[in-house]
Amino acid sequence: MRRAGVVLRVGPVSTVVRPRLLGAAIGVGALAFLLFCVGMTVGDYPLSTGDVVAALFSQGDYYDRVVVYDWRMPRALVGLFVGIAFGMAGALFQTATRNPLATPDIIGVSAGATTAVVLGVVLGFGAGLGTQSLGMLGALVAAALVQVLALHRGSTGYRILLVGVGVSWACTSTTTYLLARADLRQAQQVVGWMVGNLNDSTWAEATPLLLACLVLVPATLALTGWVRAMHLGDDVATGLGTPVARARAALLLAGVLLVAVGTAAAGPVAFVALAAPQIATRVARTPMPPLLTSGLTGGAVVLGSDLLARLLLPDTQLPVGIVTGVLGAPFLLWLLARANRTGTGG
Repeated sequence: MRRAGVVLRVGPVSTVVRPRLLGAAIGVGALAFLLFCVGMTVGDYPLSTGDVVAALFSQGDYYDRVVVYDWRMPRALVGLFVGIAFGMAGALFQTATRNPLATPDIIGVSAGATTAVVLGVVLGFGAGLGTQSLGMLGALVAAALVQVLALHRGSTGYRILLVGVGVSWACTSTTTYLLARADLRQAQQVVGWMVGNLNDSTWAEATPLLLACLVLVPATLALTGWVRAMHLGDDVATGLGTPVARARAALLLAGVLLVAVGTAAAGPVAFVALAAPQIATRVARTPMPPLLTSGLTGGAVVLGSDLLARLLLPDTQLPVGIVTGVLGAPFLLWLLARANRTGTGG
């Protein structure tokens, strides 16, 4: 049965816009924008949501605009785009491996970024490279290691997941050993970043993240055709003319780059890449994680978790990764139980 949709053509390029998928993206995007604005009302200088919206459009009081643009917008932008990056990356990983549990948290990419940052701080070369560069480098190295080890006898989704779990545990063990050797000052320097942190975000973190996402997000959306084909399985995708090995490598590379820039900006925020695509799949009622809706859902999850952390403990700078971890752990257990029941866990 043919799915309902509207064909849009711009010159020789055409695409099918499905109303349900478009409606889900608009709805989740509106929620993310609302959380984006509400998050900027929280702080010592009182603002209403209307004040924030007016400031965003260069209206209202001058001091309101200063508070919004100079003090609070960098944190909100980092939270939004880190969530978008992780959400889209999770959708790519889950599609490439055809496993709802395959995410950067589980297959070693986030753990590799953490190990690189801790290694740089403990050994003393972290100050020169910076947390962002080290986190990006570690994520890329861990992903390359997973891909190389999984190439033996074919880089299948199941093999990538198993190798990734091994690499993740190796990185986690290395990180634990390095922290045991570090002094108290060094440990305090990285412990907040290790769980994912938006506190003290500035334009120095927001600007590189925005520039990277302006390139990576459209490039990732251009892979939608391969995402749909890979969801059908290797044999069907091959029959449809999809270069399966090249498509899987492209999806994983795009996912790794998104994770790398997100981790570099805010640390490895736990469970966002796992939960966002699954939530988006259910909101959009699609058989596979929709890329754009997954990204917007990730943004809403990070912004909502950060807002929850600040409202529940207003006198404590609680890292956002702690909240996503507390909320994500039961979600992971539910996914595991569902995968065992339906036989979709691998």
